[in-house]
Amino acid sequence: MIDKRVYGNTSEYGDQVMLYTLQAGEYTMNVSTYGGIIVNLIAPDKHGRKADIVLGYSTLGEYERSTTYFGALIGRFANRIKDGKFSIDGRNYQVPRNNGPNALHGGPEGLHTKIWNVLTSEVDGAPALHLSHISEEGEMGFPGTLKVHVDYILFPEGKLEITYAAICDRVTPVNLTNHAYFNLAGDGNDVLDHEIQLYCDKYLPVDDTLIPTGEIRSVAGTPFDFTAGKRIGKDIDEAGGYDHCMVLTDTGDHLKKCAYVAERKTGRTMRVSTTMEGVQFYSGNFLNGTDIARDGNPYYQYAGFCLETQHFPDAMNHDNFPTCLLQPGETYKHTTLFEFNV
Repeated sequence: MIDKRVYGNTSEYGDQVMLYTLQAGEYTMNVSTYGGIIVNLIAPDKHGRKADIVLGYSTLGEYERSTTYFGALIGRFANRIKDGKFSIDGRNYQVPRNNGPNALHGGPEGLHTKIWNVLTSEVDGAPALHLSHISEEGEMGFPGTLKVHVDYILFPEGKLEITYAAICDRVTPVNLTNHAYFNLAGDGNDVLDHEIQLYCDKYLPVDDTLIPTGEIRSVAGTPFDFTAGKRIGKDIDEAGGYDHCMVLTDTGDHLKKCAYVAERKTGRTMRVSTTMEGVQFYSGNFLNGTDIARDGNPYYQYAGFCLETQHFPDAMNHDNFPTCLLQPGETYKHTTLFEFNV
């Protein structure tokens, strides 16, 4: 079942924003046309009690003003670009720097700030949203016109499938993801006791501005080793918080295991599969109490975690990283599957 209602109007231009509600079995998801944001994701626990398992705000205006990217579609280039600079075929490009010296998540007016067109349908009986947006030539400094399509499908058994696709008319970097912050407890407390297993045997070390150094390092013997599963908080101090691209053990372009997360008190679990080669594991390090939750309480450090499936950060500036460049006539495509259970 799909419903929609007016969510509000943007503060700058007064554009109308809609909120779509997808209902499937015991699961409910709300998605805003502003930023393609997953505003709510309601899931049952082992006792049948329902709670919102993603972080978010009460109003559209808070999403407009925020720099946390709660639940948003991210692009044209997810994650960081060193100094906001890259070159293609001898031509230099500059993306606005909005994260210290670097560009983050496509710049300050990336896809997370756009109003997306939406069509609805059913896929195998499951409610589906089909979002689209055209990013014009030169937007945020990127070359070429990029046509982006994102599908959200919510299955009654607790599966959320997100498929991204894009085509271009000039060679351009593309890296799309969703920036949902999860807290499977659904209670506003931190996620340090969540147990997580990452099917990743390597990670990308970063410099002090969180740009990859270019090394692809084994996780063995480091705080980044989640191959056997452990509490998020176990080695978090040694790691200095997690905001790193983890490299999947299986780097093929088919759908493969990425992560498994469990929260023991509620019994909620989440499995993640993806066609991408990397996943940015972020532990909510920069949440500091200035963002206010729907219940009026502040979000403090480690209130949620993100698993952002994607190409490697700053990939266009590292010859040893898999390419992030999309060629005219090609189609960028990437699928991520979240499976929730108790």
